[in-house]
Amino acid sequence: MAEEMYDVTIIGGGPSGMFAAFYCGLHELKAQLIESLPQLGGQVAALYPEKKIWDVAGMPGVAGQQLIDSLKQQMDVAPIDQFLNETVDDVIKEDDGTFTIKSATRTSHSKAIIIALGNGAFTPRKLSIDGAEQTEGKQLHYFVSHAADYAGQRVAVLGGGDSAIDIALMLEPIAKEVSLVHRRDEFRGLEHTVHQLRESKVKIMTPYLPKEIKVEDDDSVTLELKKRRSDDIEELNVDQLIVNYGFTSDNAALNKWSLDLASDRNLIQVDSTMKTSVDGVYAVGDGVTYPGKAALIAAAFGEAPTAVTAVAKALYPDKKMGMHSTSMNVGK
Repeated sequence: MAEEMYDVTIIGGGPSGMFAAFYCGLHELKAQLIESLPQLGGQVAALYPEKKIWDVAGMPGVAGQQLIDSLKQQMDVAPIDQFLNETVDDVIKEDDGTFTIKSATRTSHSKAIIIALGNGAFTPRKLSIDGAEQTEGKQLHYFVSHAADYAGQRVAVLGGGDSAIDIALMLEPIAKEVSLVHRRDEFRGLEHTVHQLRESKVKIMTPYLPKEIKVEDDDSVTLELKKRRSDDIEELNVDQLIVNYGFTSDNAALNKWSLDLASDRNLIQVDSTMKTSVDGVYAVGDGVTYPGKAALIAAAFGEAPTAVTAVAKALYPDKKMGMHSTSMNVGK
């Protein structure tokens, strides 16, 4: 029996991949979504489930997990096949222009591909000081999955970017005390967010560099801090330490595929329709680049329908397709 052929295969189940899946359903394309994690949501769900996101139109300050849950509900309106906990090992372009997608558990076929892998596998930048390794996963954390875990505790957040500030502001109402330690006097966050920080009760400690972590008898930790351009040493005793120095990403799996994709600084180059250098392959989200690209969820939500519409037109040029959800048979 002939193996099943999909119109579109979306690789990656983060926000952009989920929105692309929804639009494939709207266009009534036979599609599948493949995600390596056991759940949808990508980095937003895995790293920032309770972080507030401000760049999604019409959803001001939406929590990460709330956004993912809303995207799941949207996908249910026009569902496609989903395969979770499945890593794509290779994508091969066949002589007839179709694609073979191989994973450890199965092989499938598709007429087109939409890559929505973001920046690939991600790992936090670790804190490299004495005592860090021994306290990791106990008093020291790189992710905040549940803000309630820090209720009534003294918390120190290390970092100076938007994410570190967001974490400090998120915990300030529920923690006993929140300190934000940064190596510079200036923060890298958005002006509005930095203003919120300075107006909050968060204790700002700048410019300090962490030097050592010591575990006390009561299981609290004392963080030794050295003031920059000074010999001053400060000690900060807290119950929990959250490090947010950013993340490194790796698209090594993508580089192993049998596709010769043009790239720039490890990002996939696409045109105005999100088409890559390989005919039939499109890409959306944080992992792509083009002139004027903005690395925002809001931008990815525009790229996804652009790619799906281009795929639909390429596969079915004679089929009349509604470009707006109001012209499609949705929710009727």
